[in-house]
Amino acid sequence: MSVTIYHNPRCSKSRETLALLESRDVQPEVVEYLKTPINEDTLSALLQKLGFTSAHQLVRSKETLYKELGLSKDSDEARIRQAMLENPKLIERPIVVKGDKAAIGRPPESVLDIL
Repeated sequence: MSVTIYHNPRCSKSRETLALLESRDVQPEVVEYLKTPINEDTLSALLQKLGFTSAHQLVRSKETLYKELGLSKDSDEARIRQAMLENPKLIERPIVVKGDKAAIGRPPESVLDIL
C-alpha cells in the first residue's frame, strides 16, 4: 500500500519525518503542499483519516497569519477551512497517509503507528 507525505522541505520536523520513512525503506509520494495546494476534498479526507472532528485541530494556530486573519478557536468551521485552503502554510505538517489512516509527524515517530 502506498504512503503519501504532505511535506514542507523548509520544516525540520517534515524533513525528519521524511528521513525516518526512508530509513524504514518507505518511499512515499511527496506532496509539497505549499507548491501544490490541496483542495476541499483532500482536506476533508485528511481530517477524516486523522480522526479529527474539526479543521481547527489541523490548523497551525501559532502562525502569525492565523492571528492576522482574525482566526480563533471560536471561528466557524467553514472559515477555518477556507483560510487553510487559501493559505496552506496554516496546515499542520507533516501529514503522512497510508490507506484510510493518517498521522502528523510531531514527533516524527508518531507516523510509525500507521505503517
